[in-house]
Amino acid sequence: MSRRSGILEFAVLGLLRESPMHGYELRKRLNTSLGVFRAFSYGTLYPCLKTLVTNGWLIEEPGNTHEDALAAPLAGRRAKIVYRLTAEGKEHFEELLSQTGPDAYEDEHFAARFAFFGQTSRDVRMRVLEGRRSRLEERLEKMRASLVRTRERLDDYTLELQRHGMESVEREVRWLNELIESERAGRDLRGTASGGSAQQDTTSGATGGLPRPGDTPRTDTPGDTAT
Repeated sequence: MSRRSGILEFAVLGLLRESPMHGYELRKRLNTSLGVFRAFSYGTLYPCLKTLVTNGWLIEEPGNTHEDALAAPLAGRRAKIVYRLTAEGKEHFEELLSQTGPDAYEDEHFAARFAFFGQTSRDVRMRVLEGRRSRLEERLEKMRASLVRTRERLDDYTLELQRHGMESVEREVRWLNELIESERAGRDLRGTASGGSAQQDTTSGATGGLPRPGDTPRTDTPGDTAT
């Protein structure tokens, strides 16, 4: 499985854990709730859904709601199929949620993981946040070293671009520091004590008193555009 397809499968399973959806609704949720999927096609989504069905993690059911009827002209016959998470699919998603390896810290995968922090245990959230911070601090160190070596050879605009990139990474590190402090204090993102999972509105990005994830400048490359 490629890293990109793995991220999409993770996000689809997470959304379907909330409720069954048809392809049109899934695509809309991926576009509006998860910025990393702002631009991708049905040609990317449906092979992913087919794979998940083949693996036994989803089942297909006929849709008969009014919303399905409205979606059909836009998404074709596929809009009539509703995808539901199976017990095996839920178990697989929970296993993915518990993973804290290096992939969880990468730019695109971290964004998808963060979007489902409301379903993630506190200790896993802490490991992912600390891993992401460590990765960005390493990146900052390399950027600073590179700037010292090359600044005399750079024109003003290239130099300013590099400074902007460093400031973006520094800002995300500060944001992560605040999130980690909040988690250690046992607070959720609304600043209240919480013994369970932190809940957040992944559609609006509301996060109470802490900086919103959407306020943090992106440090990755522009989101992929599926073909």
